[in-house]
Amino acid sequence: MTSPALTDGAPAKVALRHRLSERGVDTLLLLALPASAFMVVLFFYPAAYGVYLSFHPLPGGGGFFGNYRAFFTQPYMRNSILNTFRIALPAALINVIIAVPVSLVMRGRIHGQKTLNTLLVVPITLGTVLVAQGLLIYLGPKGWLNRTLMALGILSNPVQLIYTNWGVIIALIITGFPFAFMLTASYLSGINPNLEAAAGTLGASAWRRFTNVTFPLLAPGLAITFCLTFVLAFSVFPSAQLLGNASGGAHVLAIAAANAAFQDYNYPMASAISVITAVIELIVVALVLGLRSRLYAGSTSSAGKA
Repeated sequence: MTSPALTDGAPAKVALRHRLSERGVDTLLLLALPASAFMVVLFFYPAAYGVYLSFHPLPGGGGFFGNYRAFFTQPYMRNSILNTFRIALPAALINVIIAVPVSLVMRGRIHGQKTLNTLLVVPITLGTVLVAQGLLIYLGPKGWLNRTLMALGILSNPVQLIYTNWGVIIALIITGFPFAFMLTASYLSGINPNLEAAAGTLGASAWRRFTNVTFPLLAPGLAITFCLTFVLAFSVFPSAQLLGNASGGAHVLAIAAANAAFQDYNYPMASAISVITAVIELIVVALVLGLRSRLYAGSTSSAGKA
């Protein structure tokens, strides 16, 4: 025979379970525990420890803010911020700009579309080190590019592309374009083609349809695409180390942090540089997302359907 206490408590437990379920707290939430533990162990804890370490310099390092003071008072270290922007910003912008027309072309039905899509995303599988190593040979003074241009009479002397910022930017474009292309293509596929067709029936040219219809709807997605490609480029290390002048114009923040950690064995300074890198990235992303909030925020898929 069931006791009155159990009988009276059962409805309360059921009601509590329903209230928790409405707030997303149920047994399915347990499935997120492994991923949450993974994030805590391999991301949140190292990040928090790095921030803590950045405020505890080595003995004689100048106190609580010693690492940050040392970074910003040394022109060579401080200039690494500008060097990183000089490389990351053009690479991110070029990737986004190129991704738009390529995505527009691939949006239509063209011959060999699947093959072309595969070729466009192949650089993801190569890795930054392999791409940089290949460009060392391809862009070098005796590489295929210079030899071809000189054979055609376009150049009389090899053009210097390696050990310059342009070599690093080219590598970042090759490795970052697949991400920009896939994101742009996915956003573009969400725009209802009936909207462009309606503009065409009203006499709008292809350029007017793009500038007045497609681009305003695509702009919020391009802002997200820029954020991703910028963050990927801003953390550049292998390309700058192999293709750029690592002690000059390609002395980026990642190289400065690596030198502090593995040459000077100053892990607190390396942590401080990493924190500075993260803060700059967050500021740029916040600015872009702030501008994105001023763009079109409505539906792009249902509008215009009969």
